[in-house]
Amino acid sequence: MLSTFQYPKFAYRQPPELAEGRDGHYPVIIVGAGPVGLTTAIDLAMQGQPVLLLDNDDTVSIGSRGVCYAKRALEVLDRLGCGEEMVQKGVSWNVGRTFFREEEVFSFNLCPQPDHHRPGMINLQQYYLEDYLVKRAQQLPNLEMRFKNNVIAVTPNEKQATLRVETPDGAYTLSTDWLIVADGARSPIRTMLGLDIEGKIFMDRFLIADVVMKAEYPTERWFWFDPPFHPNQSVLLHRQADNVWRIDFQLGWQADPEEEKKPENVIPRIKAMLGDDREFDLEWVSVYTFQCRRMNRFNHGRVLFVGDAAHQVSPFGARGANSGIQDSDNLVWKLKLVMEGKAPATLLDTYTDERGFAADENIMNSTRSTDFITPKSAVSKTFRNAVLGLAEHYPFARALVNSGRLSVPSFFTDSPLNTPDMDAFAGDMVPGAPMDDAPVESADGERWLLGVAGNRFQLLYYVPDASAIDAATVQRLCALTDAPIAVEALVVAARGQAPGGLRTLIDSKDRIRERYDLQDGSCYLLRPDQHVAARWRNLDGARVRAAVAKATCNA
Repeated sequence: MLSTFQYPKFAYRQPPELAEGRDGHYPVIIVGAGPVGLTTAIDLAMQGQPVLLLDNDDTVSIGSRGVCYAKRALEVLDRLGCGEEMVQKGVSWNVGRTFFREEEVFSFNLCPQPDHHRPGMINLQQYYLEDYLVKRAQQLPNLEMRFKNNVIAVTPNEKQATLRVETPDGAYTLSTDWLIVADGARSPIRTMLGLDIEGKIFMDRFLIADVVMKAEYPTERWFWFDPPFHPNQSVLLHRQADNVWRIDFQLGWQADPEEEKKPENVIPRIKAMLGDDREFDLEWVSVYTFQCRRMNRFNHGRVLFVGDAAHQVSPFGARGANSGIQDSDNLVWKLKLVMEGKAPATLLDTYTDERGFAADENIMNSTRSTDFITPKSAVSKTFRNAVLGLAEHYPFARALVNSGRLSVPSFFTDSPLNTPDMDAFAGDMVPGAPMDDAPVESADGERWLLGVAGNRFQLLYYVPDASAIDAATVQRLCALTDAPIAVEALVVAARGQAPGGLRTLIDSKDRIRERYDLQDGSCYLLRPDQHVAARWRNLDGARVRAAVAKATCNA
C-alpha cells in the first residue's frame, strides 16, 4: 500500500442475470475500467445511452503508472465533468528542460500562447484519475458498473456480440449491440478474437521509482542524457501530487528486472541523484520495457477497440492515456449517431481512419524519441551526443534533440469527413483541426470557448456587433436546428447580444477572431468532438447541411 493514497475497494454485487437465472442484453457494453474505458462509458452515458461497464478488478490501478495528462485530454475531461478536480489536484506545467551531462542544452514551452484555460500538461498519478472517473460514473443513472466481472469468452456476429462473464458467484451470459474493448495492452479479448497487432518491442528497460520528498525544484519536466549520477544512461524527473516525485532510470536491456526493483538497489541510485542529505521515502517501484504496436483496424463489426487495446507506444511523450482518451472522444459521437439511426455504420470506419492516423503519428514520434534516447549502436550514440553537445549553442541542433515529443492532438486534414475550404483563411483552424480555446463572456457565465463547444454539431457565426444581426440571418441560423442532425448556432461577437434567443459569446480578448481568422459573416462548422468540419466566409444554410451530411457519412 502507498503512504499517500488510500486505495478504494469497489463493491461486488451479484449480477441480476445470475440471481434470476437468465441472460442479459445491453445496448453498449464496455470491458475495462481504466482511464479509457471509464471515459468512454461516461461520455456515452452523458449523451443518453445506457451503458454497462465490466472490469475484472475491484480497485484502481496500482502505482502511479500514467502520470502526464495533456491539454487536449484535460479539455475532453472538462466536458465529462471531472477535469477541474484533476487540475486542482495535479501539478500543472508547461516548461521542459533537457540536460546533457551537467549542462542544459534545450528547453520548450508546451503552451506559449496566452489565454488558454488549461496548461500544456499536468502530472497526476493514474490512480487519482481513475478514482475521479469512477466517482463521476457513479453519478450517472444510466451507467452500471460491475466489478469482479471477468469476460472469459466473446462471440461476435453481424448484429451483436455475446459475452460469457465469470464472477465470484459463477458465470453468466450477456449480449450487446456494441462491444467496446478497453482491456489494456495485453487485451484478452483481442487475443480471444485472434486479431492482429503488429509493431516493435524496444530492447531496453527503465526503472520507475516514486519517492515522497519535499523539494523546491520548479514544476517542470527535467530530462538528463548521461548525467554524472547515472553515467551513460538517461534519467527523467517529474513532480506529482502529494510531494511524490517520479524518477525514471534507464537500465539497459541486460538488467535483471527483479533485482533492480529491490530497495537495496533502487535507493543508492536515488541517493546518487539527490545527494545523501535529501530525505525521501520510496513509495513504489516498477521496471518496464516498451513497444510501439497497433491493430490494423480498430473497428471489427460490432466490436470496437480503444486505447492500449488498439495501440501502444513507449512512455516518452505521454502519448498512451492521452491518445486513448482522444480515441474515446472520436468514437462516442459517431457511435451515438449510428445507434440513433442518424448515420450509417460506415461512419465507424472513419474512427479507424482518423484514430489510426493518430496512432501512426504517435508511433512515429515515439519511435524517434526512443531511438534518440536509447541508441542501439556506437554510431547512433556518437551522433546523439554530438547533437547534444552542439544544442547548447546552435539552434539547428536543438531541433534535433529528442527527449520525447510530447502529446499533442492530431490534425485530421485528410479525413473524408471534412468539407474542403472554398474560401481563403489564415491560421491553423483548418478542416480537421482540433479547436483552439479562447476566453469568452456569455450570459450564463461561461468563460471559455471550449466550455461551450462539443457534444453536438455547432456553427460559430462571427459579427462585430451581435445586436446588429438582421432578422433574415437570425431565421437562417435558427433553422439549422430543424435538420435531422441539428446544428446549434453560436454567435461570436466583439460586443452586443444577438436577437432571437441565439446564444452569444463575447470575444472578450479578441482571441477567437485572431485564432480563427474571423471576418464579418465568417462561419465554422464544429464536430461534437471539437474538431473543425468546415468553414466559410458567408452563411449558407444549404452548405452547412451538406457539410453535416458529409461529416456523418450521409452524403
